[in-house]
This record gives sequence, C-alpha cells and structure tokens, in this order.
Amino acid sequence: MKMTHFQYLNDLNNLVKMDEITKGPLPRWQRKCLDESNTSLASNVSLNTTRGSKSSNGKTPREEEDPDLLSPSQREKQRIMTENLMGNEGEGRILAFRDKAPAPPEGYQNSMKVIYTQSKTPGSVKGSCRYISQAPDRILDAPEIIDDYYLNLVDWSANNLLAVALEAGLFLWNAGTGEVKQLLQLESQGEYVSSVSWLQEGTHLAVGVSNGTVQLWDAAQEKQVRTLTGHSGRVGSLAWNSYVLTSGSRSGHVHQHDVCGLRWSPGGRYLATGGNDNILNIWPAVGSGQIYSASNPLYTFSAHQAAVKALAWCPWQPNVLASGGGTADRCIRFWNCNMGTLLNTVDTRSQVCSLLWSTTYKELVSGHGFANNQIIIWKYPTMQKMAELTGHTARVLHLALSPDGTTVVSAGADETLRVWKCFQVDPAAAKKAATAASSSTSSSVSNILKRSIR
Repeated sequence: MKMTHFQYLNDLNNLVKMDEITKGPLPRWQRKCLDESNTSLASNVSLNTTRGSKSSNGKTPREEEDPDLLSPSQREKQRIMTENLMGNEGEGRILAFRDKAPAPPEGYQNSMKVIYTQSKTPGSVKGSCRYISQAPDRILDAPEIIDDYYLNLVDWSANNLLAVALEAGLFLWNAGTGEVKQLLQLESQGEYVSSVSWLQEGTHLAVGVSNGTVQLWDAAQEKQVRTLTGHSGRVGSLAWNSYVLTSGSRSGHVHQHDVCGLRWSPGGRYLATGGNDNILNIWPAVGSGQIYSASNPLYTFSAHQAAVKALAWCPWQPNVLASGGGTADRCIRFWNCNMGTLLNTVDTRSQVCSLLWSTTYKELVSGHGFANNQIIIWKYPTMQKMAELTGHTARVLHLALSPDGTTVVSAGADETLRVWKCFQVDPAAAKKAATAASSSTSSSVSNILKRSIR
C-alpha cells in the first residue's frame, strides 16, 4: 500500500515538473542583446572592408577576385545597376534621351493644361459667363416668306412694331400686345415685297417692291404717303439716314453693281454698300448736314469671296463695320472705316446671311445658312462664342433687334419667325443705372433751383 502511494506521488511530481524549453523564440532581453552585438560587428566589418580595401571599380577584393561567390540575384542586380549608371559600353547616362522627342500633331492642344496651370478663373471669363436661353421665347408662322439671300424682309421699329414681308403682303406684329395686322397687299400679278425699313424715329415705313418702286407708308395712319420711282430692277435694300432714304437695287442706282446690302453708319458719316460682285464699298457723306453720299467711294474692299449682303455698324464704335460673306466665303470681317483697314476675320463655316450688334452688351449676332442654319452670339472683340441657337430647319435670312435691345427675332426660309431673349438686362446693372439716372436728375433740378433762388 505504501509503495503504491509513493509511486503515485512520484508520478504526480513528474507531471507538474517544468522542463527547460530548448526550442522556440528567445526571450526579448536575449534578442535585444543579440541585435546590438550583431550591429556592432557589422559596423566593424564595414569599416574594415571600406578603408583602403576596395579597388577602383568599387568591389571588395574578395568580390573582385571571385565574382562567383555572389548569388545569381546579386549578380543580376549588380549588372542592372552598372548599366543604369554607366550605360551600355560606358556611354549612357541616367535619363538621357538618345533621340529628340517627337513633336505633337498639328493643332494638338493639351486639354488638361488649363486644370494644372490656372488656380482660379480669369476675370474676363467670369464676366462673359451669363445665361442665354437655348430655346426661342415663341415661334410665329411666316407662310410664303421668300427664300432669297439678297432680300431684306424684316425690320423692327422704335415703336415695337415688327414689319414682315410675306411675298405680296406686308404684315405688322405688335410685340407688346401680340396683335397682327396687314398693312398692304400688292395687286399686280407676280409682284412681291423685296425690302422693308423703318424710319429710326417715327411711324414711317419704306417698302421696296420687285417692280423697282419704293413705297412710303405711315403705319400709324395705315396709308401710303408716296411712291418713289427710278429703279429698273427690284429694290432689295433700304437704309435711312435721318429723314433721307437710300435705296439699292439690281439697276445699280447706288453704285455700278448689284446692291444687296446697304447701311448708314451711326451719325450718317459713312454709307456701306455690299454687292453681288463680292465688293464692299464705303462712301463718305458730303453736302449740307452730311446726308448725301459722294459720287466716288472712299474705300473699296475686295477681301470677301462671295456676295456681301450682311452689314452692321458697331453702335459704340461708329467707325467699325462688320460684314459677312455668302456660301463661298463664310467669313465675318471687321473694318476700321476711318483708316480703311481690316481689323479681323472670323471663319464661321456657314453662309453669313445677316448681322446685328447688341445695344446692351459688347456682342454681335450672326444668322447663317448652309450648312448649319444657326444663330451665333459672339463676344466682341475676342469673337468667343457665347451661344449657338438652333431650331431653324432652313437658312436664317433676316435678324432684327427689339427697341429695348433685349430680344432678337429671326426669320428663316423654313417659314417661321423665332423670338429669342438673348440680352436680358442684369437686374443689378439696371438698378444701378436707374439710381445713377435718378441722382443725375435730382442734381439737375437742384442746380436749377439754386440758380433761380440766386
């Protein structure tokens, strides 16, 4: 029994006895001591092998004598490093181009460059960004409007009446009330209205007819005042200079060519005429009050390669004229008529049928035919496109500006009139202008009162 009990205790002691662990990770204190000793040893070895023990090629004597002692991976790394530093056969350099980089293709522009070179939007771009509606405010039917590049069939009066010629009839649309009434109807077979132009101030309307006559109408009284004769061909263009009316036709009455464009400059100093012979003439005004044109042109420009019908004088620079060419030309050109020089040329890539300047913004509107039948609003003088208005399914023959300068009407060969709100007045700017006008008026009244009291 005692022997059995003793054996039991002996077995129990053997079970709980902790033998020394000879395998597994070393304790942290032993690892730390070992790392320090290895570092010291490696430093000593490095110093001993560096001082005067390397040859001229940077190898230790042992490596130089027997490169086979290096492992394959070490030999490959050494080869790559030598090529990078010395090049093949010792002639190369790090990041050295053997040949010049190829030039980019013609017209290539890095679209990402702006992102990384401009930290903020330039002020000129900010100022040119404004909302322009891409849809017309309204669309009106214009049945039987004549699809003829050389005619001028739409004009907008200072009294907010839009005159539109539809073949043999002439209609007036009141843009304020929406009322439409017919002013005249030609009775002779085959005759049609070929041009219309309002007197700048007043209710008188000049109407050119295909038979070579010009009719003068009082729109307020709805009656014809007189008929002017002298042309032997249709009167395709009309322009007022104060109370003097100038007309142009195929008969060459204004000058020796077929006239399809005719515009007086603001103030009546110059008369611009464009012809089907691709010639643009500038005529000086002479005589009493500078209302009659001289017999010889001041300048003759032949840069256009097609008929010059679209003409428009800049309202804030009266000596600057914009002219547009037909399908073979497609360019808008700007002229300094004081100097007789070409200022700029812009290829619109479409037939230029009509031009007009904004009176509220420094912008130009162009109406186009082949190939896109669009309306473009340009920032002047940079000629940056502000908007491209589409919707007409045929060429935009005529443009007219409302008297308040906010609205453009376009007449297309698709027999529609489209009204566009292109130049809405900035409320802040309008308020500032009104305040300035009110202040000026108050100052004037105050001065008058002061003078009267004295």
